[in-house]
Amino acid sequence: MASVAELKAAIDVALQQIGDGQTAVQAAGEKLAEAQQTLAGALEGSGHETVEAAQSSLTQASQELEECLAATLVAVEQAQLYVATL
Repeated sequence: MASVAELKAAIDVALQQIGDGQTAVQAAGEKLAEAQQTLAGALEGSGHETVEAAQSSLTQASQELEECLAATLVAVEQAQLYVATL
């Protein structure tokens, strides 16, 4: 069985990894937003359904990244609460 100090250290590593993941998700969100703007500018005025589908998919992807970030924030909060009980 791990000691309390070892457990806290492992949780700290996991929290750092979550933070790294959050940074990557935020960067991905920014890139998606840029792509969405570029696509909108390039295809302005096009009423083709595939263009609308592409924009819709990018919007959905952005929303899912936001949900991912929200979930990681909850995970961090729960892990910190657990550490506080140790």
